[in-house]
Amino acid sequence: MVEELVAAGVSVASVGLVYAMAGARVVKQYERGVVLRLGKLRSEVRGPGFTMVVPFVDRLRKVNMQIVTMPVPAQDGITRDNVTVRVDAVIYFKVVDAADAVVQVEDYRFAVSQMAQTSLRSIIGKSDLDDLLSNREKLNQGLELMIDSPAIGWGVQIDRVEIKDVSLPETMKRSMARQAEADRERRARIINADAELQASRKLAEAAGVMSEQPAALQLRLLQTVVAVAAEKNSTLVLPFPVELLRFLEKAQQSAGPAPAPAPPAGRQPVREQPPPLKSSLDQTADGSKTGQD
Repeated sequence: MVEELVAAGVSVASVGLVYAMAGARVVKQYERGVVLRLGKLRSEVRGPGFTMVVPFVDRLRKVNMQIVTMPVPAQDGITRDNVTVRVDAVIYFKVVDAADAVVQVEDYRFAVSQMAQTSLRSIIGKSDLDDLLSNREKLNQGLELMIDSPAIGWGVQIDRVEIKDVSLPETMKRSMARQAEADRERRARIINADAELQASRKLAEAAGVMSEQPAALQLRLLQTVVAVAAEKNSTLVLPFPVELLRFLEKAQQSAGPAPAPAPPAGRQPVREQPPPLKSSLDQTADGSKTGQD
């Protein structure tokens, strides 16, 4: 009898131990436990550490509270200015209410992924190509608001949304390259013209200073000769001063034309007479003779 009681006690203890072990759960630091008792949500959310549930009655769902990085598949769309593009993004989110993430939505990861794809296609259609390429920060904020609005009811908070890449057709890439090249060439020409204008103004100022001091031009000429000779050239080109040419020209103009030589004494100047002109009748006669001959 005693042995039977001992055996029964051992059996009950073993069953109780197995039952207790079946109800033991461990929740990690980055997780929260949501308990459903007979399908009904328990208000208490289990924190990290060791916890107990009623076996075969309670069901514990562990929810990860870490920030999840989810890539958004590339979406094809047409921008507002009728350009076909392919855009992909990445989304960062985390669960802030474990109970809503379990009860309000079947699979919150899949729901966030689908919402991100539809929102990305919508934002492509509302934006221009220039905004997609240069104003991504504003588009990221708008995309975050579009996804975060329905995600709040799922117990999910959108932390950040980033557009990763914008793929353009090859024809559009070539057109943009030609546009950028033309713009750079325009700026280069403007800069070159501005430099020429500034240089001409400086040269005009230098010419005005040198005109007041003629010796400055000679000094500048000597400096140029020294600079050319410093290069170890075998041939030295020495420019002729322009002022000397002007001096010679003025001297020639002041002298005037040379007078004609006077005739010798006792002689009258002989005037040259022009050759006799033939009359029209003689010219006709000569012409007729020439023709007869």
